Amino acid sequence: MDAQGRGRADDVDPADQWVLNPRTGEYELRLPSSAPQPAVPGPRRSAPRDATEDARGRRTAAPGREVPPQRRRRGTAPEEPAPGRRGRRPEKKKSRGKKVLMWTGGTMAFTVLAAGVGGYLYLKHLEGNVTTTDVGTAGSSSFKKDEAFNILIIGTDKRTGEGNEGYGDKGSTGHADTTILLHVSKDRSNATALSIPRDMIVDIPDCPTTQEDGTEKVVPGSTGVRFNTSLGQDGRDAGCTMRTVKEATGIQPHHFMMADFNAVKTLTTAVGGVKVCVEHAVDDPKSHLKLPAGESQIEGEQALAFLRTRHSFGNEGDLDRIKVQQQFLGSLMRQMSSSDTLTSPTKLIKLAEAATKALTVDSAIGTVGTLKDIALELKKVPPKNITFLTVPVVDNPAGGRGGRRPPQGHQGRPVRGPRLSGSAMKPGESVTNSQGLPTMTLTLGKDFKGAGVKLDAASAETPEVEKSTADKVQCAS
Repeated sequence: MDAQGRGRADDVDPADQWVLNPRTGEYELRLPSSAPQPAVPGPRRSAPRDATEDARGRRTAAPGREVPPQRRRRGTAPEEPAPGRRGRRPEKKKSRGKKVLMWTGGTMAFTVLAAGVGGYLYLKHLEGNVTTTDVGTAGSSSFKKDEAFNILIIGTDKRTGEGNEGYGDKGSTGHADTTILLHVSKDRSNATALSIPRDMIVDIPDCPTTQEDGTEKVVPGSTGVRFNTSLGQDGRDAGCTMRTVKEATGIQPHHFMMADFNAVKTLTTAVGGVKVCVEHAVDDPKSHLKLPAGESQIEGEQALAFLRTRHSFGNEGDLDRIKVQQQFLGSLMRQMSSSDTLTSPTKLIKLAEAATKALTVDSAIGTVGTLKDIALELKKVPPKNITFLTVPVVDNPAGGRGGRRPPQGHQGRPVRGPRLSGSAMKPGESVTNSQGLPTMTLTLGKDFKGAGVKLDAASAETPEVEKSTADKVQCAS
């Protein structure tokens, strides 16, 4: 019977009540609030044959036999045991080390359970930060981790947020100021970030949009207008920008992520700043950017000023600013994937809070779980295989030279290569067949040598496209 059975130590673990007395070599009952207890009684031994008891109950031995020694009292020195004979001891309880492991394991399991519940609640909290837009058929209905995907990243010039009153177009609902079409390959071996100039002249198709009351409104399309008006103008949403990208490039965006000025400030602050490099010192009174020549660590307002600066780089046009933005994004990617960020719980929480509060995404990826899946898929792509480039454009005569932003906002049209589809062949304007129907006219180049004869690749004109990769540090000039 242990102490709990005796009602003397209800709050003591039974496994801790029996301890080994090093002086006696026997297990004793330990009770914090009671007097010392006798040693654990061993099994009764039957009296030796020929032994008798005296009047006081003491055993005596028959002639020629020794009387076994009396049981020791606590506090007396132990006697030498008889050679070859050992007293039986009670079975040992579990060692204290094992019990500590049991208690520690239980505590850890509880902690993991609590963290799991807390983690779930925190994920739901993050999910509440994300704003979503229903783009209907402009994108995909779900995200598939085992397929290639295209995400349209849109940076708007919306002036909302503390300290942003002096930026962007006053009264603007937010236009597509910075747009990047990110393609990630199916095997995650590479990715391409294609920048689309905001002033590129495009045709915007009719765009069905979902209103706040759930009704659908079709915003009429426009021809020969700036790309950035595909968002915000006449009530166009991000789905309209996705449709415009497909119309202009032939590439279908599956999803979109949209951020405003605040996103740049909060994300760069969350990761502890982003390293940038400039060849010459910058002091831009328009964007209020001041940087010394060489590398600098920027965040918050200074990071936003760096991305907005146009007059300090190249020929002060948007095409040169795009190069600077690409260099910045490459540095941000390196910083976000660095060990300093990934091993810091504080930075990760700040990053999660900043990213979810800053983003507006399509409904198909509007859960934190899906956004996490996208981030994990992107992380598989080596930075050296993330390539930045810009849609090739030709100068618009009405828009000045060198990509400088024209007064009317015209920049140029994209250079369109042959798509090898039915749309590349058009009906002749005046040629008809015997039934009086328009015929198809095929025009062959001088390098055509006959069916099955390979063309000389050198004869094809391929526009030169500047490229950069996310792993290389470049200095803006």
